[in-house]
Amino acid sequence: TLLETQTASSSATISFTSNIDDTYDEYIFKYYSVHPSADDTKFTVNFRDGSTAYDATKTTTFFNAYHAENDGSAALGYSAAGDLAQGTGIQRVTGATGNDNDQCASGYLHLFSPSSTTFVKHFIGRSSHSEASDYNEDSFVAGYCNTTSAIDGVQFKFDSGNIDTGTFKMYGVS
Repeated sequence: TLLETQTASSSATISFTSNIDDTYDEYIFKYYSVHPSADDTKFTVNFRDGSTAYDATKTTTFFNAYHAENDGSAALGYSAAGDLAQGTGIQRVTGATGNDNDQCASGYLHLFSPSSTTFVKHFIGRSSHSEASDYNEDSFVAGYCNTTSAIDGVQFKFDSGNIDTGTFKMYGVS
């Protein structure tokens, strides 16, 4: 069920703070053609666990595959720089996204049982984006918010600059 749609326009963040409750056991966040104002910046997510801050403790893993536009090079691998070990900072969901007119990021993030006050809150995501160095990257992130407090907010932003444009949708899954 589509619960909310937001459109970025030179936005510092896109935050979902309502409708994340015990109505659904799974929430899906989709983002389309998210374009950064700054070049070479990572698209990120963070979670709020009852306070006003987006700083839920997370343990995550991050890996990606890429194919270069100019020289045809390609690789698949784990990225230690992209994961967190009991960290409260932002979690990257893409590599260094470019801000050329034809560069952007699109993808999704699943959040499971955010209202549970018994278990940690797992999430998985996948993104495709145009790197600043002119190649396509397919990024995968997974992990959990290590809290028994309910997650009541999800926030997306770039680690530098604003979200120039993009469409964001939140769905509840029955």
